[in-house]
Amino acid sequence: MNTTFAPLRPARMLASLTLAAALAGCTLAPRYERPAAPIGTAYPSDPAHPAPEAGQPFDAAVADMGWRDFFRDPLLHRLIEISLDNNRDLRRAALNVEAAQALYRIQRAEMLPGVDAAASGASERVPAGLSATDSAYVSRRYDVAGVTAAWEIDLWGRIRSLSDQALATYLALDETRIATQMSLVSEVASAYLTLRADQELLRLTNDTLATQQRSFDLTAQLVEAGNSTRLDLRMAEIALRNAEANHAAYTRQAARDRNALVLLLGQPLTPELSRQLDEAAALPDGIVPTDLPAGLPSALLTRRPDIRAAEQMLRGANANIGAARAAFLPAISLTGSAGTASATLDGLFDSGTRAWSFLPRITLPIFRGGALLANLDVAHVQKRIEIANYEKAIQAAFREVADALAGKRTLDEQIRSEQLSVAASRDAYALAEQRFREGQDDYLALLEIHRTLYGAQQVLVRTRLTRLTNLIDLYKALGGGWTENTVRAGAQASLSAGEAVPTRPIR
Repeated sequence: MNTTFAPLRPARMLASLTLAAALAGCTLAPRYERPAAPIGTAYPSDPAHPAPEAGQPFDAAVADMGWRDFFRDPLLHRLIEISLDNNRDLRRAALNVEAAQALYRIQRAEMLPGVDAAASGASERVPAGLSATDSAYVSRRYDVAGVTAAWEIDLWGRIRSLSDQALATYLALDETRIATQMSLVSEVASAYLTLRADQELLRLTNDTLATQQRSFDLTAQLVEAGNSTRLDLRMAEIALRNAEANHAAYTRQAARDRNALVLLLGQPLTPELSRQLDEAAALPDGIVPTDLPAGLPSALLTRRPDIRAAEQMLRGANANIGAARAAFLPAISLTGSAGTASATLDGLFDSGTRAWSFLPRITLPIFRGGALLANLDVAHVQKRIEIANYEKAIQAAFREVADALAGKRTLDEQIRSEQLSVAASRDAYALAEQRFREGQDDYLALLEIHRTLYGAQQVLVRTRLTRLTNLIDLYKALGGGWTENTVRAGAQASLSAGEAVPTRPIR
């Protein structure tokens, strides 16, 4: 059996495709409007929050400061570099972005016609009872479709809305990757400073242990000479054993700090890095700048990648409403093919075997049991959920900045007081030790003052660490840490427009 048809005129087919493409330009998605930010126009103004100084560029973009310029420590620079190359959380975030990008390309391809090549063969025996000639026969047909095209005309923007949703998901995950990098930079810096603080506390405990050992030996000599009591000796021994216990505790804590740092780095420490960390036995107070202008709360909307990610998810939910609305309307699809057909395999490419088909199809939903309406309701609810998530992200960012600003001022005042307390305790201990040697006071008074000195020194180290980590938190809260080097004026406009400026490549 061989059937041939007159070929479709190319001009007519081109006109039909052009008209369909023009009709596919609309969308039923609601017009997107960014929700109002549920925060104040300024950060809190109270004794805990510093006011901007006169002439200070309060709207300066701390977020544009690269982490190499923010952190003033070559060893920390090296640790951050290693973490950006090897940290598994950051690597997973980057792979999620690649997967979302591929899914977006898949969804976007639905807007274009699918073109394939196909070949088929069919044989059928028709019995005599079903034959028009009352005789059984075998029917054979062979087809080669050089071009097979299928296309759903996106009249109502359903496919475009789904493509917009996939694009928003991809962009949101890319913003999440940037946020993950910012968190990693701050976590590595905090872990590094925590290790150095505990190593300073360990060094302080070593000095205290040596002091307690000398005090115990001196007390034992005084007891033998009859110038002190056995109670003083036992009190000196208790202080010595407590110092030994503190030494073991801080040794263990420093080892744990190093393990936490190794986890963030994503690879073991090299012997050179391990040696450098061993030598970093003091907490560096000047490792980060202390003058960080906070800017205006509205700047968080463009500086914080977590807020931008939440807004992209909101855009995706808004686009999904358009797809849900379009599902109520007729769907038109076009399927066609062009090639050759023949009743015999060897005659497939003979003259006169050209064949083509054109199958337009329209589908109008009539009854779906309320599924379409429920799907639209879900789309609207999901948009309201994403609005709530977006507003919560803004409020959380506002609180993080406000908390860091409060800590910035109060911690400086607290450190000044604690430094004076340590100095007074040190003088008091020197006087008490002299009076004990001269026999004017018992050992209990000396022990009590030493406890006060040791406790004040410990508190001061921890407060200095809290101050540094608070500055790092403020840097991150303002959107800093997303780039390695400081962004100049040319790239700031792109960031303000909500575009993701390329960051350090992830391997």
